[in-house]
Amino acid sequence: MKKSVGKLFYASALAGSALSAALVPGMALADTSAIAAAPAADAMGDAGLAAIVVTAEKRQTDLQDTPIAIAVMNADDLRNRHILSLEDLGDGSIPSLRIAPFFSRKSALTLGIRGVGALGDANQPARDQGVGVYVDGVYMGRAQGLGAALFDVEQIEVLKGPQGTLFGRNTEGGAVSIVTRKPSGAFHMNATAGVSNYGGYEGVVHLDLPSFHNISVKLDGLVQRRGGTVDNPMSGEADFNSYDRRGLHVAVKWEPTSTFTALYSFDTSYDATTPYYLQLLSKGSLALAPILKLQPDRAKTANVGVPLQESVGKTWGHQLNLDWEVADNLTLRSISSYRDLTQSQYDNGATVLSVFSPNANFSRYSLANFDQYQYSQEFQAIGELADITYVAGLFYYHEHVSDDAWSPNTLKFNADGTAYTVLPSPTASTIFPDRASTATTDNLSAFGQFTWSPAALDNRFHLTMGGNRPIVTAAYGP
Repeated sequence: MKKSVGKLFYASALAGSALSAALVPGMALADTSAIAAAPAADAMGDAGLAAIVVTAEKRQTDLQDTPIAIAVMNADDLRNRHILSLEDLGDGSIPSLRIAPFFSRKSALTLGIRGVGALGDANQPARDQGVGVYVDGVYMGRAQGLGAALFDVEQIEVLKGPQGTLFGRNTEGGAVSIVTRKPSGAFHMNATAGVSNYGGYEGVVHLDLPSFHNISVKLDGLVQRRGGTVDNPMSGEADFNSYDRRGLHVAVKWEPTSTFTALYSFDTSYDATTPYYLQLLSKGSLALAPILKLQPDRAKTANVGVPLQESVGKTWGHQLNLDWEVADNLTLRSISSYRDLTQSQYDNGATVLSVFSPNANFSRYSLANFDQYQYSQEFQAIGELADITYVAGLFYYHEHVSDDAWSPNTLKFNADGTAYTVLPSPTASTIFPDRASTATTDNLSAFGQFTWSPAALDNRFHLTMGGNRPIVTAAYGP
């Protein structure tokens, strides 16, 4: 799907440098040259390929020496492609990675790698993803919230194929690891502002503060808004395909010694969107009302006006990472997190799917409320022993999620299907959720991976073995 954001004019200011401005095409087609799986030409020279550091094996390794199929997009790639959220990677910029909204909802993203991903209703608590999404090592348990704006991202690593050994939970298709930029301890500010068509605008600020008593602080704030790209003919109702995102991220790093680092971060996001509009490209076998016209080209206005409002998602979370270099060949790491998510979903974008019947109700309004909280704890031991490098650890994950959903009709055809009327708005006294469910999950597992590289073979042979073993697994309803 092409992006329908027209052109964006933006200006960026960097502390200590001049102001710059440029025009960036918003309707970008897939261009796999943006992927940093190989470095840029100017980074190549007599020394050969420049090193690209990845964390796919829970340690920093050179991409060329990591035995995993990986695609990497660094900060420059993301900026050049104007990636605002994971949803924008749905343009095919990373081969074999599929990112799409669940049905027409922008509030829930489904991910797939090499054809493996989530199936069925992304709202149902009993259904999990087939591709794991991680932010700074923390697993994001739900499709909801993944469309929120990204903060200051250093790089995105897409690990293709099963990653169950080191990532464990729900990574049959692979994993997407998002690494954010950490506090540097040196004063630095980067600010970007811009406007676009459809009433769009954005402002992003990244501020690094000077280190004080071994403490470094980094602040990230953003505002992104764009009106709908397909008009809704119903007066007073929202248009299709709009977004309104706001977010704040704070990171504090403490380095009392050269061998110990504590990094605490807090983030909060607000993400209000309206669904995509599903348009009728060609006539099928279903009987359609005369008012439902074919729209083989990009629609500017919906066939019929429908009740529609923004779906609002609110996420926030705490994270604490501890790194202790016990010795030159051993590092202990702890990753603790708590996250909370609420998401309302209002989807009325599929009137074209209605089969015509005179005087019949149509326009299914899918309403859902989704609540989730999770906390996780991971311990890692990373080290080397003779010719063996290893990663071993324990992972605990707890999740509680609930949802309710119902789908009343909002419109009614007249007798000949040339017009329609609006039905009374559904209320709590006239409807009851078609589905109300709750699920709780607890998981404790141990994992490890060991690679033997015999010195006698001059680092030309590597044997890797690993496993992930659940110790306690429980999933239950109310």
